[in-house]
Amino acid sequence: MSLAIEKEKQRAGRNRTLSLSQKDIARLSPRIISNIPTRRVTNAVEGTICGDCLDWAQFLPPAFVDLMILDPPYNLEKRFNGRKFSRMEVDAYSSWLNKIISTMKPLLKKHASIYICCDWLTSQSVYAVAAKHFRVLNRITWEREKGRGALRNWKNTCEDIWFCTMSDDYTFNIEAVKLRRRVVAPYTDQDGQPKDWQRTEAGNFRDTHPSNLWTDITIPFWSMPENTDHPTQKSEKLMAKLILASSNRGDFVFDPFLGSGTTSVVAKKLGRQFLGIEIEEKYCLWAEHRLELADKDRAIQGFSDGVFWERNSGPIIKKNADSQTIDLFNSLSD
Repeated sequence: MSLAIEKEKQRAGRNRTLSLSQKDIARLSPRIISNIPTRRVTNAVEGTICGDCLDWAQFLPPAFVDLMILDPPYNLEKRFNGRKFSRMEVDAYSSWLNKIISTMKPLLKKHASIYICCDWLTSQSVYAVAAKHFRVLNRITWEREKGRGALRNWKNTCEDIWFCTMSDDYTFNIEAVKLRRRVVAPYTDQDGQPKDWQRTEAGNFRDTHPSNLWTDITIPFWSMPENTDHPTQKSEKLMAKLILASSNRGDFVFDPFLGSGTTSVVAKKLGRQFLGIEIEEKYCLWAEHRLELADKDRAIQGFSDGVFWERNSGPIIKKNADSQTIDLFNSLSD
């Protein structure tokens, strides 16, 4: 690969956005899979493929995926490292999405789960197309706490994720995705002991069943070590919820629109197998760099002690802890 690295941006001292040096590119480039096989392979390999998922799908083994996370370009005018995705008529976008799903479907196991990401406009296309191929079980709506206001419309502050399965036989680990919420008015029994909640040094908390409305997701920003310059990067916490709920350790997680690598990175941190496809070489390098860093640091911001925490909350951290410890909370244990 011969990627010309852009001149490194001048960043603030505490800015932890991932960057690539020429040495990084030379080290990471050989790890990216870029040569399409001449015939279908029989066994899936872990890693990052640089290419078009429509071209590659016919060469990947059938029925190897336990969980597919599909995060295609939304139906918006958007540039990805110079590559432009143009907005289409709704019917045209639905047809394009149907081609994607039809092509990826043979790669899924009979018990596989599928999550499809979208915004308010593409949500209608996603449901219509997904319902032709899968059992549609729910629509998750998650709050984006970032975004610019509009003068003549409501500010867009949420996105959707459609939860689908191939059949009635699917994985869902409810205990792995509990949300730890603050208890404002706690109930106690006659002896003054907590009822369905616990006292901690940080306050009173209850572990609750997750709903389909998520208000605890933080979009990656400059002080987070997972942050890249990708224009639509999903957070590791968001992907961790999907992966923990709908796969088990050792299962195969597949992302045909990998972007900067979040799905693969989280799958690796959580002990899953993974394969991602991304058409932009630069993003593939970011993904491989993040996978390399995941060997040393398995932390997922907002997830520790086996639970997800509300935004701006987390385990007690010593007052003299360094900024990295505060940002990352506790490392994820085995």
